Amino acid sequence: MTSPRKPAGTVASVTEPEPETETGATAHARTDDGFDGESEFTARLENFLSDHCSRITDPAEDEGEADGLARTRSFQGALVEARLAGLTYPTHLGGAGLSAQHQEVFTRVSAGWRLPTGPLAISHGMCLPMLNQFGTDEQKATYLPDNISGRSIWCQMFSEPGAGSDVAGLSMRATRDGDEWILDGQKVWTSGAHYCDFGIVVARTDPTLPKHQGLSMFIVDMRSPGIEVRPLVQISGARGFNEVFFSEARIPAANLLGEVNQGWNLAVSMLMFERVSIGAGGGALNARRSPELAALAREMGQASNPVIRQGLADLHIREEIKGYIGQRIRSSVAAGRVPGPEGSIAKLNGADLARRTRDLAMSIIGTAGQAWDGMDPSSDAAARWSSFCISAAGVSIAGGTDEVQRNIIGERVLGLPREPDSFKGAPWQDIPRN
Repeated sequence: MTSPRKPAGTVASVTEPEPETETGATAHARTDDGFDGESEFTARLENFLSDHCSRITDPAEDEGEADGLARTRSFQGALVEARLAGLTYPTHLGGAGLSAQHQEVFTRVSAGWRLPTGPLAISHGMCLPMLNQFGTDEQKATYLPDNISGRSIWCQMFSEPGAGSDVAGLSMRATRDGDEWILDGQKVWTSGAHYCDFGIVVARTDPTLPKHQGLSMFIVDMRSPGIEVRPLVQISGARGFNEVFFSEARIPAANLLGEVNQGWNLAVSMLMFERVSIGAGGGALNARRSPELAALAREMGQASNPVIRQGLADLHIREEIKGYIGQRIRSSVAAGRVPGPEGSIAKLNGADLARRTRDLAMSIIGTAGQAWDGMDPSSDAAARWSSFCISAAGVSIAGGTDEVQRNIIGERVLGLPREPDSFKGAPWQDIPRN
């Protein structure tokens, strides 16, 4: 994790009017545009999900990447046809033009279903809100409809081999040449780059400025000449991450997202959207897992084990708390506001939840989680949950490490002093690097 290619301001905190929400009696009435109110919307949504998805307690289906992408695009197309895609985005941009409350209903009702939207986690959770928040009218009209419908899938490219968690220290260059920008450098750990159509990348446009001030953000067509994607093989054998090399890759000047040298402000916003997506959204690594684990406990004969039962109850409670955190943040995002430090709280909570889910799953499966017999009926579950176990640690790194989140919470929520920086204000080109 296509469509025909399309060529591709001052940062503002709100680009769309705050959606109206339905409360009280109006929540159960029809909206002005004829769309169902909450009760009717819930019924329509449940009917749609029963026709297109399986319950999360049902056995998961194994499918190849090509089949998974095809299914994702088909499912997203069906959502668009049913006016259930991009719920809070304007209709003229491919959305449904509904309220934050409709989105909350969708999130609540769909929590019990296995949605085949994994390849869209970054495309919809990070790139879509960035395009909507900071894109020009032309950029939004060009890219949002295909993004929402899944006809195009997007990735984000921040991390670099020499920068690590210090995103602002990146060294990839972008040089203006007439009506084009020339990109040179390398990105790493880019999820889904091998199947994505477009990407959002941050590059350095002025090395004479301090590292946080000389960055800009761009929209890139991943099939452009000069862009090479190489897979990184993980310990599980999966190839979801990639290195991306830019060698004099030329993109139109109109593909600048936001203003020149204002890329750090946008990068912070995008990281916040990523943290919200990980901590308050769905996604394969951070979906509600207690129903699946309860079914697994019954399958493995562990349903009466008091320790397992306590673990399941604890996980269920924590997932409910995660849901409330997510509800607050999603309402803020739907109202056109970029998430603040609450995104770090959600992300840190999501990482902890992933680890707890991993540990409980391995306790239920037992030794089969380390080695299993392919002929054993439980081997499929063992293989699937072992893969989750290996992947769960990555949630603590993606979107900024747990340590970074604690620093943000400490500084921006608790008011603790920042860590000293001896190079603060120095030009990026004068700062020592590996």
